[in-house]
Amino acid sequence: MSLSWFIFIIVVIIVLQSQIYRKWGLSGLNYTRSFNMPAVFEGEEVEMVEVIQNRKLLPIPWLRIEAKMSPYLKFTKQSDMAIKHDEFHKSFFSLMPFTGITRRHKILCLKRGFYQLSTAAMTCGDAFGAQELYRDFHVDSELLVYPELLPLEDIPFPSHSWMGEVTVRRWILEDPFLISGVREYKYGDPLNRINWKATARTGEFQVYQLDHTADPRILILLNIDLSESMWGAVTDMDIIERGISYSATIAQNAIENGIPVGFGSNAYEIDKKEQSIYVEPRPGQEQLSYIFEVLAKMVVARSCTFFTFLEDELEHDSSPMDILLLTAFVGERMEGQIQRLRGKGHSVDLIMLEPESQSEVAV
Repeated sequence: MSLSWFIFIIVVIIVLQSQIYRKWGLSGLNYTRSFNMPAVFEGEEVEMVEVIQNRKLLPIPWLRIEAKMSPYLKFTKQSDMAIKHDEFHKSFFSLMPFTGITRRHKILCLKRGFYQLSTAAMTCGDAFGAQELYRDFHVDSELLVYPELLPLEDIPFPSHSWMGEVTVRRWILEDPFLISGVREYKYGDPLNRINWKATARTGEFQVYQLDHTADPRILILLNIDLSESMWGAVTDMDIIERGISYSATIAQNAIENGIPVGFGSNAYEIDKKEQSIYVEPRPGQEQLSYIFEVLAKMVVARSCTFFTFLEDELEHDSSPMDILLLTAFVGERMEGQIQRLRGKGHSVDLIMLEPESQSEVAV
């Protein structure tokens, strides 16, 4: 066979396989990307799992998948890829017919937030590089990164025993309307607590056993305004991020001690733009998970002034509770609102948010 015929056959093969890959190259390909856990805390690692499947007879010589990643999700074992200001993460595959590949990547979560990986770009080609095909895939994977939890002693409470005092009050307050049973009379018990039927039955004085009230409740309020005259964007994110970590730590400690806790802020959640945050105080792990989720999705941007937010809180017809206000300042108008809250029976305590250097000097 002459050289011309050989070249002709090669060209025909290249063109033919190019047309085959153009028609069927991207068909039968399935790609998924997910995380092994729906939520982690800031500073923890999570595993991202990629699965690519070729569900057809045609092999794929090369396949490249690209997806935009946040710079705050750092690949721990990929030194050849720098993630800066939103970088594309690239994965390369070669797939035989009816095969699949699973790849696992360790990712360090550097900052709290709600991370959505919604699309990925898939590019494949034929064996000779004559054809290159492109397609977008919808992957719809999400990750919640909760705020960093801090040691309780690192939080500048208004007094060293603030949480302890609230916890003690949680268990020593008796509610005269909650009766859990009867017990023997003790010196000092009021006569109106005597259960006469039980006394007649046992022959000894018996009194009603009162249950403990569900109060106190804690409401954590975080002010993202840095000054009374602030207008526009928050200029010191570190102060507010520390306030968010304080809020998460206090909420966890309260729930662990059986105290109902709530959270509010004049910021907003990423999927509820320009709507201020308010979570009613409730007990239980489900409430704690919900508050963590709210804090993860919280955008450090103002939905309204804190003065407006507190005015709305003053309109709530709620029973007395312990309000813990985290703020970088206390203006004259805010001081007046605090006094009005106290006038409604609430206790209001302040945690001042200061730049890191100042708080270190204060210690």
